[in-house]
Amino acid sequence: MLDVCLLGTGGMMPLPYRALTSMMIRYNGSSILVDCGEGTQVAVKQQGWSFKPIDVILFTHFHADHISGLPGLLLTIGNAERKDPVLMVGPKRLERVVNSLRVIAPELPFEIQYKELTEEEEEFEVCGLHANAYRVNHNVTCYGYSFELDRAGKFDVERARAQEVPMQIWNTLQKGMTIELDGRLYTPDMVMGPDRKGLKVTYCTDTRPTPLITKHAAGSDLFICEGMYGEPDKYEKAVSHKHMTMYEAAEIAKEAEVKQMWLTHYSPSLIKPMQYMDEVRKIFPAAVAGKDRMETTLKFED
Repeated sequence: MLDVCLLGTGGMMPLPYRALTSMMIRYNGSSILVDCGEGTQVAVKQQGWSFKPIDVILFTHFHADHISGLPGLLLTIGNAERKDPVLMVGPKRLERVVNSLRVIAPELPFEIQYKELTEEEEEFEVCGLHANAYRVNHNVTCYGYSFELDRAGKFDVERARAQEVPMQIWNTLQKGMTIELDGRLYTPDMVMGPDRKGLKVTYCTDTRPTPLITKHAAGSDLFICEGMYGEPDKYEKAVSHKHMTMYEAAEIAKEAEVKQMWLTHYSPSLIKPMQYMDEVRKIFPAAVAGKDRMETTLKFED
């Protein structure tokens, strides 16, 4: 299972009812935060989630509405008696940017580790999830992220017997371990069926539409995407500022064949996103106007 929460859905500046951009995933006792706009730690507290399990913080880019909440959050994590290292992932210069913000949070009881992204696409593991970072098209270096939870196939008794695998090591192989017994090497694929469908979440904001977004969003159970503008007359502004309209996000969701899309990162001028959703759903019916602290739990199909 993956718990997913949109902590903040605002872009540029916060509103009384809309914090700036951030999203959190919880899995197997760990929390993964993507972006940390102003108001993030308030939203975590309102959600009733904990700060201590935040193991990883990823940044799409270094505009203030995506990172300005970090110093306060770090202090709060420290006050939650965190001792283990926290990994931060983001574009090049990440360490320099974070250290400049830490002028007001210099002493922390935990180490910060850094992974700076330099390639157009990068793969890595975080908290038991397979992550992909992909560069998008904003007016500064910016990345989107996808997270996948793989799922092994079912144990196949007939397969194990056909390959004469001793029963006493079935459980070991089922756990994914390889074992040598009586001079023969036994591997998990000798007793397991094909991999089953896992879970996938893709997050993307502050960009014009690009093929890489469609590529990495493909087949996602949940696609969280910028819908900065819903007003038809804001298309030219979206192009010039390298943002996306709600309708462009819906086209990507449709092409990528995702199960559901949540829109986020609204312009302060977009007071009521819901009033544009009828037109958005004509393009992609499973579109939802995201709102602060919207939450879901993604579960395996069977």
